[in-house]
Amino acid sequence: MDYSTNHTITEATKKLEGYCAYQERCHKDVIAKLKQMRMIPEAIDQIVGHLIQENYLNEERFAQSFARGKFNIKKWGRNRIVNELRQRHISSYNIKSALAEIDDHIYLETLDNLAKKRLDSIKDTDIQKRRRKLADYLLYRGWESHLVYDKITELIK
Repeated sequence: MDYSTNHTITEATKKLEGYCAYQERCHKDVIAKLKQMRMIPEAIDQIVGHLIQENYLNEERFAQSFARGKFNIKKWGRNRIVNELRQRHISSYNIKSALAEIDDHIYLETLDNLAKKRLDSIKDTDIQKRRRKLADYLLYRGWESHLVYDKITELIK
């Protein structure tokens, strides 16, 4: 991208419509993109308003898509998803709506599969080290600690 040119509001709007149509975006990403394009605050407000009005930008839809994707593809737990959404300044209402996208039964099944797969790859024979490594792995991915410790108790005896 050429940073030396200034974009008109129309050019920037068209560019951001494409940016938002390509994949779901949050307000923070769009504002950062507009700042990168050196748009003034008034223009940013006008463009963001247009994107929301024309349904290119919808934080609830973004949050739901984000939660589904990070859970299904990266196998993240709820804690990590919530933290990542908070960093993007997503409202509590939209975070709650996003978490509702994850089926509880599938959530627990995914934890079980992930824990078993990871446990198979831990070569340590010391039980405490195996437990710690599995816990660290699952907690880093944002799985709730009570679920992690229950799963470790179930799998490592």
